Amino acid sequence: MTVRAGVLGSPIGHSLSPTLHRAGYVAAGLTEWSYTAHDVDEGGLPPFVAGLTQEWRGLSLTMPLKVVAGDLAETVTDTARAARAVNTLVRTGTGWAADNTDVHGITAALREAGVDGLDRATVVGSGATARSALLGLVGLGATHITVAARRPERAEALRDVADVTLEVVPLADWARTGARAVVSTLPGGTANGAAAGHVDEDLTGATLLDVVYADWPTPLARAASGCGAQVVSGLEMLVHQAARQFELFTGVAAPVAAMQAAGRAALGHSPDA
Repeated sequence: MTVRAGVLGSPIGHSLSPTLHRAGYVAAGLTEWSYTAHDVDEGGLPPFVAGLTQEWRGLSLTMPLKVVAGDLAETVTDTARAARAVNTLVRTGTGWAADNTDVHGITAALREAGVDGLDRATVVGSGATARSALLGLVGLGATHITVAARRPERAEALRDVADVTLEVVPLADWARTGARAVVSTLPGGTANGAAAGHVDEDLTGATLLDVVYADWPTPLARAASGCGAQVVSGLEMLVHQAARQFELFTGVAAPVAAMQAAGRAALGHSPDA
């Protein structure tokens, strides 16, 4: 019998999730598993999930479904509640369990880059992904987090995410916070370029995770690297969050290296990009 999982969102054609999960299935010898992509919007999510047969074991969720997905779950993890975002639904004996693996993806990507035992850290941006970034940095030990934002009032809403000291500064000051770890949650394009324009400090010894993975390197990644920072692509976060989903769906340890290789090949990234 085929065992099924998939990714839902709208639009969905750009998703790398099928590439990552399928590579994992091959590497783990899970020949009975299938992973597919489905264009589903907010209104279409409840009927889609209601129509799934028992062969479906897990769903990955991307925009615009990360908020509404929690309404379909019987249980929601503390992490997903704190992040106010659900990117994973796992079939249980009685329904669906909701989780957020983006937080794990951020923590694991930074730890793989040598970051751990933090005290201070910085989040660039104050949108929805900033909540997951803040929680990911807390997982590495951060107790003082600076949020650099274009709209300080949005950053103030992050104070309820975790029990940390939160400082809010203008976006222009992000590179001056002295943090050893920085997570940029800004999208590609204009916002990313604006942050790049404020890199005028020596960033030697700092690590920047830019959650963007398309059109790599981004303007921000190039600018930070040019000032001495170690830069981590958002692809690494994507791989690690997918690996955690893989484990939740299958109950098998994720072959992370195989999933990384598939993602890097799909985007044309070199292993040290």
